[in-house]
Amino acid sequence: MPAAHLPVDQSYNKFIQKSATVGIVALPQLYLSVVDYLRLVSESTIKHEYIDGCAYAMAGATDSHVTIAGNLFALLRPHVRGTGCRAYVSDMKVRVEARNRFFYPDVMITCDSRDQETSMFKRFPKLVVEVLSKSTEAFDRGDKFAAYQALESLQEYVLINPQKSLKR
Repeated sequence: MPAAHLPVDQSYNKFIQKSATVGIVALPQLYLSVVDYLRLVSESTIKHEYIDGCAYAMAGATDSHVTIAGNLFALLRPHVRGTGCRAYVSDMKVRVEARNRFFYPDVMITCDSRDQETSMFKRFPKLVVEVLSKSTEAFDRGDKFAAYQALESLQEYVLINPQKSLKR
């Protein structure tokens, strides 16, 4: 199917904002090339993941979700400082080229110098962390995990379930 050029305008952003309040939403019947997707995310105020030519608007995260991801990033960043590795939180995409996907992991670390070539996404993460939510847990454990396994650089995929607390 040929790539459609997606006009990113106010009516589209209003549609996505309204749709995002109910969870992750696909744009129906609209194929996006990778170039069109990258243009979309650079012009949109809403984050979108990309799966086989479809852009999926992402709902906002909860307070606990953001706090867990932020705390983990704060703990990991000092450990990678000065090593040639970089830690990223929430807004950096991972491209899984072999599976035609882009995801926004909650935290990731990349140590591959080739990732310095792109500023909008990274292709060679060593660590990917997802904080689970009720609406995305099955996807994070299933299809997303399967896609991440296509990354030769990936050494660890960590899932954090904020619903399960440790008893001391």
